[in-house]
Amino acid sequence: MRALICTEPGRLALIDRPAPGALKPGEVRLAVSHVGICGTDYHIFEGKHPFLQYPRVMGHEISARIAETAPGSALRIGDLVIVNPYLSCGRCIACRKGKPNCCMAIEVLGVHTDGAFCDEIVVPEGNVYPADGLTPEQAAAVEFLAIGAHAVRRAGSADGRALVIGAGPIGLGTALFAALAGFDVTLSDVSTERLAVARERFGFDQSLPAGESTLPEAMTLTGNEGFDAVFDATGNSISMNAALPFVAHGGTLVFVSVVKDQIAFADPEFHKREMSIIGSRNALRQDFMHVAAAIASGAIDTNRLITHGTTLEGAIDDIPRWAHAKQGLIKATISVAA
Repeated sequence: MRALICTEPGRLALIDRPAPGALKPGEVRLAVSHVGICGTDYHIFEGKHPFLQYPRVMGHEISARIAETAPGSALRIGDLVIVNPYLSCGRCIACRKGKPNCCMAIEVLGVHTDGAFCDEIVVPEGNVYPADGLTPEQAAAVEFLAIGAHAVRRAGSADGRALVIGAGPIGLGTALFAALAGFDVTLSDVSTERLAVARERFGFDQSLPAGESTLPEAMTLTGNEGFDAVFDATGNSISMNAALPFVAHGGTLVFVSVVKDQIAFADPEFHKREMSIIGSRNALRQDFMHVAAAIASGAIDTNRLITHGTTLEGAIDDIPRWAHAKQGLIKATISVAA
């Protein structure tokens, strides 16, 4: 089968390699249809991912069709499915509590193990969800949107004003599902271009360009009260450290992104608010299905999110270009199936 492999930072190659072997009990073989290109994939290509061994087949935003099942499976050959790329152990304290998204031994397709920039993959059947009512390209958008949907659900009550810091793909997904949940959403970003795209494509008219005047402008916008929920989706420790003052008393701060840095805050500012600081990691089945239903119903329009497309062959040139030239780019997908 074909596989697009990152042999080392900055180098991609399309190779022929053996298809996955015989299925084990509880596994399913998938014919990959479409794969979204994530910020993680660009980081792997650029050599910026801290926990990765090369060579690696990237790709974890996956839609596929059932190609083979183990005996006793309820899945049908040819069905379109969404893939949850977070492979959990099923035994640790997080898994026992129904939180496999933060499994102690988690492996992510395309990061810790080879992913879906290839013709076929084998995954546990429990990581495969129905894509009823979706096109293959729409189904490949579910995973990255589920990250934002999970973050919004982690915030709890969707009552009042929300600030989403970072208007990249994850931030936009968070903003879309915050609005769908009932929040009055404001977006903030260092890029005025991204804020313009959020306004023109998605109707987010309230925005706060990031800078020295952002906090006073936020206080003016909220009547000096701040936001009931603040979601930081920047993956930037400076932004995350500066997010707390935007939170209203009694409010919630959700860190959607993760950084390999220290996050610090003034305890009096935290304590006087009696606020919550919440981490949000990956997503759960209910988040995937919530996103799939929102897309199928038309509440979320993936045509506004998916701006670029390529093939396995074309990605050799396109990924290096898109890693640096992101103007007009929100989400790109690779069409794998012929």
